[in-house]
Amino acid sequence: MFPLDSPWNISFAGCGFLGIYHVGVASCLQEQAPFLVENAQHVYGASAGALTASAVVVGTCLGDVGANIIDVAKEARKRFLGPMHPSFNLVKIIRAKLHGTLTPDAYSKATGRLGISLTRVTDGENVLITHFNSNEELVQACVCSAYIPVYCGLIPPTLQGVRYVDGGISDNLPQYELKNTITVSPFSGESDICPRDVSSNNMHELRFTNTSIQFSLSNLYRVTRALFPPDPLVLKTMCKQGYKDALYFLKKNGLLQFRQPHRPLGDGAVDNEEDSDNEERHTREEEMHPNAHSGAEEHIFEHLPPRLHRALVEACKERRSLLYSLSNMFPVRMLSTILLPYTLPLESAVSLSIRLLEWLPDVQEDVGWIKEQTVNFGLIKNISVLLLFSFLKITLIHDLMSWIQSNKAGGCTVRIGLIIPLIQMLYS
Repeated sequence: MFPLDSPWNISFAGCGFLGIYHVGVASCLQEQAPFLVENAQHVYGASAGALTASAVVVGTCLGDVGANIIDVAKEARKRFLGPMHPSFNLVKIIRAKLHGTLTPDAYSKATGRLGISLTRVTDGENVLITHFNSNEELVQACVCSAYIPVYCGLIPPTLQGVRYVDGGISDNLPQYELKNTITVSPFSGESDICPRDVSSNNMHELRFTNTSIQFSLSNLYRVTRALFPPDPLVLKTMCKQGYKDALYFLKKNGLLQFRQPHRPLGDGAVDNEEDSDNEERHTREEEMHPNAHSGAEEHIFEHLPPRLHRALVEACKERRSLLYSLSNMFPVRMLSTILLPYTLPLESAVSLSIRLLEWLPDVQEDVGWIKEQTVNFGLIKNISVLLLFSFLKITLIHDLMSWIQSNKAGGCTVRIGLIIPLIQMLYS
């Protein structure tokens, strides 16, 4: 049983595009055990987990969060190289989506309760940000936490004058070691809420910066899809999986509040009549089998919260247009593939020009940082060389003194006038 007599926290692991799994988990917790979210002392997150954590604390509609993830995935899948295509700017998209969903007072709600895991560039140490002075700082903290070097760019973003990168590099599951922290991860392992694979009895696991990942084919697939998004329908299924796994956690710990199940989405009187029939049938089943929790669980799982379900279904729909239909025709796709060696350099040049224009306001600061890092690297290299030479000198002097002692023991005469200049040369 999960102890409720002491404060508890919720921690969402970093997972890239699999962050939609967290949306399903958070939705289940809010719908079936709202006290667990409302009374949580802190809600932590790293990388993609920080986006869901901020949505939970601030009160953003989870349907919008799930739809945003699917929209970003669809945008990446449009390109030949996916998210690695030069024209795909993940940082810009994340920043725009966050500004579009956060309320004006989001930063005040997040301060003191939301914890975002970051990795400081200078020393690689983990930093947990819990104080935000504005929405811009909150957005920037989320951007820094999700910034994977090379994958997102080469120059790390700044927050309060300090450079940070992906928080998952140093701590992918913040505060997991605390006794009452509910850990959430889309990878099958030892987290409190995670997928339960058929091969979950496998004793071999990988600990990636505090995140338990069991060695299995399912987890291998999930790892590959974290950075290269799957089909939108697969993401929708992952969201449902998160909802189901959270439901299992609540049931196992006696936290599930059985209430009137959600109605499935529908339009028109026919759907409403079917919903009423389903609810009446479910009520009769509960009266006949009051302890049949598994049946109630399945019924709840079948019907996600309406707003979330509607948003996911709408996001998965393809916007059919004449241009889309033409570009999706087999001859057009073949021609695009053949012309790729010519079109890719052109697209890269255009994307680079746009990024340079967007970079102009920060050029001076970023160039200064690059120079500073170059100087620091030179100092580190020089210190390392000096330490190496000092070690070699000490070793040579020790060997020389040993040689002198051995020669004295053998009765050989050594001219001190020749030895002293040699020692001075080594110390110079």
